[in-house]
Amino acid sequence: MQVSDWNDYQAFIVVAQTGQIARAAKKLRVDATTVGRRIRRLESQIGSTLFEQTREGQALTEEGEKLFASIEVMATAAESARPQSQGGRSLRGTLRISVSEGFGSWFLTRHVPAFVERHPDLRLDIVASSGFLSPSKREADIAVVLSRPKAGHVIAQKLASYKLGLYASRGYINQQGVPTALSELGAEHHLIGYIPDLLYAPELNYLDDLVAGLKPDIRSSSIIAQHRLVAVGAGIGVLPCFIGNIDPSLVTIFPENTISRNFWLVTHKDNRTLERIKAGKAWLMEIVRQDSQLLNPTRT
Repeated sequence: MQVSDWNDYQAFIVVAQTGQIARAAKKLRVDATTVGRRIRRLESQIGSTLFEQTREGQALTEEGEKLFASIEVMATAAESARPQSQGGRSLRGTLRISVSEGFGSWFLTRHVPAFVERHPDLRLDIVASSGFLSPSKREADIAVVLSRPKAGHVIAQKLASYKLGLYASRGYINQQGVPTALSELGAEHHLIGYIPDLLYAPELNYLDDLVAGLKPDIRSSSIIAQHRLVAVGAGIGVLPCFIGNIDPSLVTIFPENTISRNFWLVTHKDNRTLERIKAGKAWLMEIVRQDSQLLNPTRT
């Protein structure tokens, strides 16, 4: 790689990471025309098309994947060559982790202080949202998802299982009483849940695990909003136990009826040797072991 070509390579890297020329331009603080010109110049120099146009934006071609992988190899070598401090744990760069908003907001954040103290020079991005970024598309370094990917140039391993249960606020119970049967949910008692046609993962369609045909009458695409609706007494809702059990304003309804789901840890195959990603994976596996009782309580 020639020094004079660095801007072209930088444009390539950022487009590969963001998946869109417009996003890359914003991140690089240049206009989209400049980014496009740099990509075309790099393609001309290499003699291969690096991106293909998709509905979402730009996706790496096979040649683009090879180039990006070679850049990651150089980054790995640079990390290995950098002098280490604090027992060999000093890492630099950015680690981007994509997680569901519930896991990210309620579980992951409680462990962040220890991680950033261990790796003070590493920039940590936590993308906690309804939906996941894709390691296969270079949108994230690590993703914690609800099902094992069936395609893509990725490595997936089970991170942990977790339980969900039915919760209501103490105020709701004082006013409306405790339901005596699951069939009362959504009929005699307001039931809070997801909007079916806006589910970002089929694993979130879990009400049928309780009673076939159970339908919520208060709905939101956000688990954070659902928690708040339960907490303010709008109705009864299904929440992950790592949310419901740490909110003292909530009580468990039908504790014998729980739902089980899994978290999967996903990374791009070409990134598996990067030290920052290995550190991130080790941290995630460590914290689910530490807080296994929060994820899978013996009693909800």
